[in-house]
Amino acid sequence: MGNRLRSSFGTSETAPAAGQGTRIPVVVDAPDPISRAGAASELRRHPVIELVEDSRPGPDTVALLINDHLDEGLLTRMRKLVRSDGSRAVLVVGAIRENELLDVVECGVGAIVWRHEATAHRMVRAVVAASRGDGDLPGDLLGRLINQVGTLHRTSAGHPGGPSSGLTAREADVLRLVSEGLDTGEIAGKLSYSERTVKNVLHGITTRLHLRNRAHAVAYALREGYI
Repeated sequence: MGNRLRSSFGTSETAPAAGQGTRIPVVVDAPDPISRAGAASELRRHPVIELVEDSRPGPDTVALLINDHLDEGLLTRMRKLVRSDGSRAVLVVGAIRENELLDVVECGVGAIVWRHEATAHRMVRAVVAASRGDGDLPGDLLGRLINQVGTLHRTSAGHPGGPSSGLTAREADVLRLVSEGLDTGEIAGKLSYSERTVKNVLHGITTRLHLRNRAHAVAYALREGYI
């Protein structure tokens, strides 16, 4: 299961590429001017990035949030950016405690970069993944996430009266293929659906279950035992 999920969260070191004429608006949020200026300087060099100064980013914007550690203020900002403003979010952080990882994913953050690994290439890769609604987690965090979801599933399995996610067989099939790293076209081919049908299925899952993105949907399906 871990190998299947790894590919869906984009752990490849392949350099990110932008579509022709496509630029991603990015807002940098950092606790101090030096960190903010340093990240902006690195990102500005990449042609796919368009740095913007916006106190309220829109749905096409990726917010790059930098901090040494998580606190309630940072979690609140991430929730607002994703849920209220409709932005994508990338978290660059020094450390995450075990009890914080699912909180971050459930905020809608599918791309995380360790601060000590935050090179220009690594940050751009995470920004591109976030802009597409994909996930990008460090390998060690991915393993921790899988272990946490497995623990939650085993706990919920011992309480048969607990709530069900209510996924249909078709929804579970689509999410299983997402977890294996297939894109929309490949999933459509595997299941003999149109690409529009696959997109509608994913949209229906995330909307009905109040999930933020594909990464969150995969984590939810894992927790509920569908994958």
